[in-house]
Amino acid sequence: MFTIAASEARKGFAAVIETAQREAVFIERRGEAEAVVISTAEYKRLIDAAEEAEDVAAFDTAMAEEGPNIPWDQVKTDLGW
Repeated sequence: MFTIAASEARKGFAAVIETAQREAVFIERRGEAEAVVISTAEYKRLIDAAEEAEDVAAFDTAMAEEGPNIPWDQVKTDLGW
């Protein structure tokens, strides 16, 4: 993790982007973190992880639902398989 003031980030934005390829860059304004710059690879990894977590939560919710089970053969027939 690397932290830089917003004024310094403005002056050396190319260096901020370069650093973000290796680690997250926190940009501070008045001593408070205001933004984070990360690589596109890290962004994609985070999005994939969030989507996976949503899928797991949806699966858990579906499994907890009450109701009759539908036989697999019926599901295939309904889907035209």
